[in-house]
Amino acid sequence: MPKSWVLATLVAFGALVSWSVSGPARAGAQIEEQLSDSVRTGMCKALGEQSETERVHGRQADVLAWLNDMSPRLAQRMPDARDRIALLTTVHYESTRAGLDPQLVLGLIQYESAFNKYAVSSAGARGYMQVMPFWLKQLGGCVEQFQGSSPLFDAKTNIRFGTVILRHYLVDIENGDLYRALGRYNGSLGQGEYPNGVLATVRRYWTYSPRQATDGAVTTIAAPR
Repeated sequence: MPKSWVLATLVAFGALVSWSVSGPARAGAQIEEQLSDSVRTGMCKALGEQSETERVHGRQADVLAWLNDMSPRLAQRMPDARDRIALLTTVHYESTRAGLDPQLVLGLIQYESAFNKYAVSSAGARGYMQVMPFWLKQLGGCVEQFQGSSPLFDAKTNIRFGTVILRHYLVDIENGDLYRALGRYNGSLGQGEYPNGVLATVRRYWTYSPRQATDGAVTTIAAPR
């Protein structure tokens, strides 16, 4: 057997192992729900609220402190500082805008897609927050603003959809029960693996205690994208 063939095989196997360790997209068999007109209108309104380019939720010093704390944690997965800060800014903006904890959303993204912008699950869910394409159909004309042939691979669009959908499950369907809302988001309602996994990821990697922004590191807020 030629040595070159053996080497190529080992390299390919190593790449496969590396990909496997990073974790596949975890979206389950999410159920397409028929939304009522009132819920559809509310979700379309939320999706239609465009953010101002330099606007953040909360005091800028607080957001800077958060970014300075979160950025080093994400550096290994996203080495480019500009891309990393842009993503974190989007996560913070869209999470707080939807009334969700940004730490929860970071944990969900890590557990769902391992911060792979182009992740696709076996069920067809896409992007950072593994949003199912059927939501595009369910929300009809109000998604026309989201440009591109694959809008769910756009970071801002994906995270806006994901946070709006999770809030819908948490507030409108499950009356504040986060455990059940996470199960419903993943399509595994009644099973503990997914909600337990997301919450464990939050506790292990994304726990945050607010503090004052320090000198150095991030000094401006990236425009959400």
